[in-house]
This record gives sequence, structure tokens and C-alpha cells, in this order.
Amino acid sequence: MLRLSLAALMLSAALPALANDSVAEIGAGGIVLARNYEISLDREDLFLSRELVTVDYVFQNRSDRDVETIVAFPMPAIAGNPDSDIAVPDQESDNFLGFTVMHDGQAITPNLQQRVFAAGVDVTDEFAGLSIPLMPTGEKTYAALAKLTPETVADWENRGIVTVQEWDVGQGMEKHVMPRWELHSAYWWRATFPAGKAIKVSHRYKPAAGATAGLNFYWDGNKSDYWGEYEDKYCIDDGFLKALDKVAATGDGMFEGRLDYILTSGGNWANGTIGEFHLTIDKGKADNLVSFCGKGVKKTGATRFEMTAKDFWPEKDIHVLYVERYTQEMEATSNLKRQKPVVLKKDGG
Repeated sequence: MLRLSLAALMLSAALPALANDSVAEIGAGGIVLARNYEISLDREDLFLSRELVTVDYVFQNRSDRDVETIVAFPMPAIAGNPDSDIAVPDQESDNFLGFTVMHDGQAITPNLQQRVFAAGVDVTDEFAGLSIPLMPTGEKTYAALAKLTPETVADWENRGIVTVQEWDVGQGMEKHVMPRWELHSAYWWRATFPAGKAIKVSHRYKPAAGATAGLNFYWDGNKSDYWGEYEDKYCIDDGFLKALDKVAATGDGMFEGRLDYILTSGGNWANGTIGEFHLTIDKGKADNLVSFCGKGVKKTGATRFEMTAKDFWPEKDIHVLYVERYTQEMEATSNLKRQKPVVLKKDGG
């Protein structure tokens, strides 16, 4: 795919050397069909923003008989890690991305399958009857773990299901039971594709977009150690660097957002290609910066960029980098720490 960088002048705001702690993004994608060579994917319209992902498909049953198959939407795996934050839109809900789906114009309620793994072993049955939410990042989960018996805690710690840490919350040093398991979730439903008929399937969800207060890859007008990684992943180039330099020269602070979309997990339809693929990426504010890899991308509005491809074979997932002004509101509502990355001199790459 060709390298593409799209930039716009950013808003102005004074900011001292600001944070670089991050909330990690987790990539989701589209629906997956049980392998079937009679159904083709004639069109996919994909819209990506940090607030919303929508996908509209047109499937065609090429056979002379009705086809019933399983359609699934794999949710991103959520791992318990007390040492890092991940961007889960709703940490107290099984439907943590707010996933909804329509099939042939009708809203449907899909089935939800959830399994819990620790050290690669399925431990879902261990949670039966304990009233512990399976989501490892929710406050209700932490509260439920605090009620486990010492024997269960010791057993689960030995098996990598939980970890026990000690800290003081104002009443002296106390032990706290922390989740270490990984939750795997998938929505699925049975769908019928009538012979010779085109069927529209649409779904939407709130993405688990990552964020950094400050920029991982650029600091005080210099490239950081992460520049090469970002250059490859998001196709940032000289044009994008010049836009960053222009903002940095004013002393304004910058805030980094990241969005991943898993495009390579499908392909279980006839030919494995998408007849016509249409991508729209919205960067939010008109004066934000955005960079991603694409081919034949055109700016179609103040905040939108689009590309279309025929007989499209997804070779890579989509990674989008957003940069915007760091506002005082962001600082007030985040718990990101002030931390400066390692910086490389510009003449050093």
C-alpha cells in the first residue's frame, strides 16, 4: 500500500512539557462468516472515528439455494493488568463496545459467548456461582474479588488467575486482589442468505481508542525513539513532520490518539476479496492532524478522508494516528503522569 500522510493546521494552546503515560488501544474489526464459498461480499463501507465505527456490508448468495450460516463479531480480548490502562468504553458491561447489528434492515439481538483464560487455560468454570463479573477491568469485579476466601485467592494466584498486591489507601498497608485473566468475547447469530439475493448487514460500536497526553514519537521538536515504529505503522512522512514542527514552534502542546481496525480477520466468503471497498476516516476537529496508510485517499470534507478499491484483498489492518491540541480539559479529566520520552536528534534519524 502506498504511504499517505494527511495534515491540517492545529489549534493553539500553551502547554508546558506534558504527559506521556498512555491508555492503550485495543483493535476490533468486522464480522466473520463461517467459511462459505457461495456467499460473496460485494461491497463494504467502513467508517472510522475515535467515537464511532460503522460497517455496512452487501452480501450476495451466488448459489441457487438458500444458505444458512453462522455470522460472528469477535470482540477484542481484554486482559487484566494492574500495571497498565486499556481503553474500554464501558468497563462494567459485557457489551463493552456497545455493539449493535442489523440484518436485512432488521435489528437483531445476537448471542454472546464469553470465555476466561489464564496462562492459556480455559478457567471459565471457576467463576460459576461466585458472582464475579468476567470483565477484568471493572470496579464491580474488584469489589467481588475482595470477597473471595483466602483459600480461593491462594489457589487462583498460583494458577495465574489473579495477583495480590499491597498498598495503603489511608488505613495502613492492605492486600488487594487484582485480575490477571483474559476475557474472550464474541457475538454471533444464525443468518439466512436467500438464493440469488443481496443482503445488507450493518453493525456499529464505540472503538477502544488509545490516547497519550503528549506524543510518544515526537517531543520538543525532535523525533523520539518511537519515531521509526510510528513511521512504519501510520505512514507518517515529511509533510506530517513539518506540520508537527509548525505547532511545536509555537509552544503549543499536542495530544495523541490511536485507533486500530482489524481488517484481515475476514475473507471467509467467495474469492476472499471485497468487490468494492469504501473507507472513510474522520479526524474529528478540522484542525486536527491525522496519518494512516492508504492508497488513492482523497480529502472529501473538512474532517473526512476517503478511499475506494475494487476487488480489494485486505493485506494489512488499519492503524490511524490522530494529533490534536492538548486542552486544559484533557489535563483535568485524565490521570496521565508527566513523563518525557527518550529523544533522538533530528540528524540522527
